[in-house]
Amino acid sequence: MPFVGDELHHSGWNSCSSCHGDASADRRYLVLPSLVSGRIYAIDTKENPRAPSLYKYVDPKEIADKTGLAFPHTAHCLATGEILVSCLGDEEGNAKGNGFLLLDSDFNIKKRWEKPGHSPLYGYDFWYQPRHKTMISTSWGAPKAFSKGFDLQHVADGLYGSHLHVYSWPGGEMKQLIDLGPTGLLPLEIRFLHEPSKDTGFVGSALSSNMIRFFKDSDETWSHEVVISVKPLKVENWILPEMPGLITDFLISLDDRFLYFVNWLHGDVRQYNIEDPKNPVLTGQIWVGGLLKKGSPVKVVGEDGNTYQIDVPQIKGNSLRGGPQMIQLSLDGKRLYATNSLFSAWDRQFYPEIMEKGSHIIQIDVDTDKGGLTLNPDLFVDFGDEPEGPALAHEMRYPGGDCTSDIWI
Repeated sequence: MPFVGDELHHSGWNSCSSCHGDASADRRYLVLPSLVSGRIYAIDTKENPRAPSLYKYVDPKEIADKTGLAFPHTAHCLATGEILVSCLGDEEGNAKGNGFLLLDSDFNIKKRWEKPGHSPLYGYDFWYQPRHKTMISTSWGAPKAFSKGFDLQHVADGLYGSHLHVYSWPGGEMKQLIDLGPTGLLPLEIRFLHEPSKDTGFVGSALSSNMIRFFKDSDETWSHEVVISVKPLKVENWILPEMPGLITDFLISLDDRFLYFVNWLHGDVRQYNIEDPKNPVLTGQIWVGGLLKKGSPVKVVGEDGNTYQIDVPQIKGNSLRGGPQMIQLSLDGKRLYATNSLFSAWDRQFYPEIMEKGSHIIQIDVDTDKGGLTLNPDLFVDFGDEPEGPALAHEMRYPGGDCTSDIWI
């Protein structure tokens, strides 16, 4: 990018499966919101896919002046050709200024998407399901809090969220505010099932380390239930006596059979069969980093009082750094890729090693018949070797779309 300090974080496409039937729709531009600087880049991937080029960017001052929004995060394309971007606060980093930015197909600012007075309490991710005329968004926290690193006191001070916001689609009217309570602190990523007729999906609560299923009731309101809980581990030599898993990302396979999520602090990746969404079944688990690996100062205290650490394999002689963070799944469901950077301020706090040595991408091979995860010994993309110094890798995208970018209609 032509600037530094952007903090590229999540990404999306200018058009995707939601544009089905529109012959003019072209998945050409990768949309890159910058979480810290507030710029939103449009990157042309079609002219030369091996050398993507900058098409244009939306200036953060223009966004703030016209809409009051800042700290852009998630971008989804709409069936209209427009692009919707969640924004996490105002220019000062207050959560109260958050909402949704609507861009036209050429990345010009149109307006705030939500109706006046219908802004969410906190912003982060969102997903819409057109057949159910619903969009649901999640809650991270106030940018002035999370941008400085994680402080547990900020949770107590009310600077982090625990709500889902249910909107009419495409109207932008908040129909329901769902309080997840202590079981749903920091609900981050949200996904409906891909099958557009289904009225259920999941959200990962990072701090509470729960997978929560949401679903529509007969009266057209929405409810939720915890379907997977990752127990905190009693530890020694850490900032707290117990360590949460910290579910920072998850995804659902394109056939809606499997759900995968990461525990960024514990260091494991899990696979669950969700053919019965009410009763996920653990079918695979693998440790690929984390604070509990052998050689770390942190030790787990078992129920018998003895301490232990986790064996984490190497790839081509390389030790796995940090913890699994963002994941992406191949379209056939057989290859799961993982990066290890969450957000630079949090990386620096919890995994300072990757600030010095950079991120990596690893591949986990998936058994799609019986379930199961195996670390691939041959793929290791090392961002520590970048010519201008170590880089931090976050979200991954497929050129043709993938199971976290595309919404079906």
